Amino acid sequence: MLDTIGITPHAVEAADIDETPLPTETPRLLAKRLAEQKAIAAAKKSKTKNALFLAADTVVGCGRRILGKPKDADDARVMLGLLSGRAHRVYTGVALHQPDGTLTQKLVEARLKFKSLTPGEIEGYIASNEWQGKAGGYGIQGLAGVFVRSLSGSYTTVVGLPLYETAALLQGAGYPAFPKP
Repeated sequence: MLDTIGITPHAVEAADIDETPLPTETPRLLAKRLAEQKAIAAAKKSKTKNALFLAADTVVGCGRRILGKPKDADDARVMLGLLSGRAHRVYTGVALHQPDGTLTQKLVEARLKFKSLTPGEIEGYIASNEWQGKAGGYGIQGLAGVFVRSLSGSYTTVVGLPLYETAALLQGAGYPAFPKP
């Protein structure tokens, strides 16, 4: 997604952290915490010390219920059934770890409403395998885009990286993140 705004990272690495929600954690707080922990973990893991480390995490919330990445097709089926015909929220936390140890972050929220899904639509989506690795068991940028009746907020937040807020964080750290005239 960074390529779409003219940014090519020097390296991309997975930050291996435990993504298990804390017992009383809300979806919004989980997204914020995971983004921060990923940025810190990436900075600690890297041999490059004079660099910016950008991390993000997306969490789907249906009420206070956290819908993470489905474990398997049955889990994805349950999530899609829960979202069918209902409104839900998507939270993406973005964190930027700077060379001096400063950590800045943004939490961005989008509200969506799904159409009522038929069993056939759910099974067809499960068969596509697009649900794999996706918070809430769906990816708006693919086939599940037809499930969305309404969206309030940033589309790129739902995809997994709110570009406006990410560019603003980078710009604030002195990185040229907006196109030049």
